[in-house]
Amino acid sequence: MFDVSKKRVLVTGSTQGIGRAIAAAFAGSGASVWVHGSRQEKTCRAAGEIGQGARPAWADLAQRGAAQALFEQTGPVDVLVLNASVQFRKAWREITPQEFETQVQVNLGSSLALMQLYEPEMAKNHWGRIITIGSVQQTVPHKDMAVYAASKCGLLSLVRNLAKQTAAHGVTINNIAPGAMLTPRNRDVVADPAYLQKVLAGIPLGRMGTERDCSGLCLLLASEEGGYITGADIYVDGGMSL
Repeated sequence: MFDVSKKRVLVTGSTQGIGRAIAAAFAGSGASVWVHGSRQEKTCRAAGEIGQGARPAWADLAQRGAAQALFEQTGPVDVLVLNASVQFRKAWREITPQEFETQVQVNLGSSLALMQLYEPEMAKNHWGRIITIGSVQQTVPHKDMAVYAASKCGLLSLVRNLAKQTAAHGVTINNIAPGAMLTPRNRDVVADPAYLQKVLAGIPLGRMGTERDCSGLCLLLASEEGGYITGADIYVDGGMSL
């Protein structure tokens, strides 16, 4: 069940956190995995640590042309997991034009560019899986991450639009929306006990998610068992969005 062995997989933003856990899950299940990061040294180190044949590919998705540079390193894949994102915690009145552009480019623009490059070969083979990593902020936006939340809402809209267009070619596109996760990105802010209690109060399951909580769902969506799921928006948030 959930057989992804021999599938070619690219997970963007997979040197740490959720992306790394997803890449490791695919590698451990026999897939041929590309680990992606923005810096060569860190990406090579992460791929080496994941092992099991994981290979590095690097490109800064904040830069124009990065999607093409990444595609030239990996070639076509069967499964594309769009996890890379940028997040600035700042009041909306203080967001600079550059911070706005960086978040929208990485979180939304690069996702479209990568789909445009990788989907045609999937369609040609009449089999492909594209999985985007959204956020609970699609429903419960954080007051200091307005642009980040907006970019994730835009990504979900893109998923729903394109899923209808690619389905006839055997390509599914789905979105996974993690909630409050105990990842390197969040560890500093939840180190404050008062803030942590406030976060936990909004999660019915009473705990933050782990880096591995999205991995099993990715394996399902990438497998034959998940082949009848497309255009879905699936929350992995302990009930935070309820």
